[in-house]
Amino acid sequence: MKNAVVIKSNRAGMTVILDPELPFEELLKAVAAKFGESAKFWGSVQMALTLAGRELSPEEEFRLVNVITQNSEIEILCLLDQDLERTRKCEKALNEKLMELSAATGQFYRGTLKEGESLESESSIVVIGDVEKGARVVSKGNVVIIGELHGTVMAGISGNSEAVVVAMEMAPAGLKIADYEAQCSEKGKKLAKGPVIAAVSDGRIEAKSMRKSLFAR
Repeated sequence: MKNAVVIKSNRAGMTVILDPELPFEELLKAVAAKFGESAKFWGSVQMALTLAGRELSPEEEFRLVNVITQNSEIEILCLLDQDLERTRKCEKALNEKLMELSAATGQFYRGTLKEGESLESESSIVVIGDVEKGARVVSKGNVVIIGELHGTVMAGISGNSEAVVVAMEMAPAGLKIADYEAQCSEKGKKLAKGPVIAAVSDGRIEAKSMRKSLFAR
């Protein structure tokens, strides 16, 4: 069955690819359903949005943004388009907002963590970028990586076994949630395909692909 809505992450936020032929009112319903299904995955975040796949009027863009925010906890900071100057200004505004949030709450980090770098947070954290091999993220809450995980993540370090780790691609060198530690391949083998969520289940860490449940209908 053809997907009416496809969600992809990008460095500035997310891209929503829309069916070019579906009647707009039906498309709104499909968007509402997609973001309702994925609300837990994205959580409460602020990001830029790109709408692709079809021509949209300003009114249609406004209605789509409203549907997304009403069916999730996502706050759309700005809408990216094909106008390079507007895109540049929007990305600048997003960077400034993320830096403000990071300084105030420690909840967001934008950029790739490279070998030898470490990021620690007293609360859940969203990393908009990759965590490369040799880099480390430590959090008392959840860790969400809008990028690839090849380094080490330690979530729920205060003993919170309900914490989760999410990444667009997960091939960690090390993965720990509370007192539970996953067996990771030295060769950096992927734990599952596509977007992955890792959580404690039955006394061990399980990593599951989220592609079918969140990105397909």
